[in-house]
Amino acid sequence: MDLQISVFLLFIIFTAGHSLSCYDCTSLSGSCTQTSQCFTGFTNCFSATVTVNSTTVKFKSCAPAVCPSGSINLGIGKGSSLCCNTDLCNVQDAPDPSTNAPNGKTCYYCDGQSCLNTVSCTGSEDRCFNATV
Repeated sequence: MDLQISVFLLFIIFTAGHSLSCYDCTSLSGSCTQTSQCFTGFTNCFSATVTVNSTTVKFKSCAPAVCPSGSINLGIGKGSSLCCNTDLCNVQDAPDPSTNAPNGKTCYYCDGQSCLNTVSCTGSEDRCFNATV
């Protein structure tokens, strides 16, 4: 019985001490070499690329358990993200969303004046959504 308790406690000590490591940076260009240990509850690494007007920014960091991969087009800008769950797996940049080819689908977007504007969907974007902030 003492052996089972000892093994259980040893298991808890070794598994609790390991946290995920991810690349962690924001850049307009260049590579990302900074890394960080993720906080408890952050079980993924992510990489995101966001383009607004002609400016592209790349983000890398830790992410919570809910971490979608894919692309989004908000009319005023586009973004894409990749999620993974092993140490330093976010070394690869998320794809540049401005290079995706139009796929023939369109969605409405709001610009502060009206919500009658349309945006052309690209790549794998196949759904529209409505959100109020």
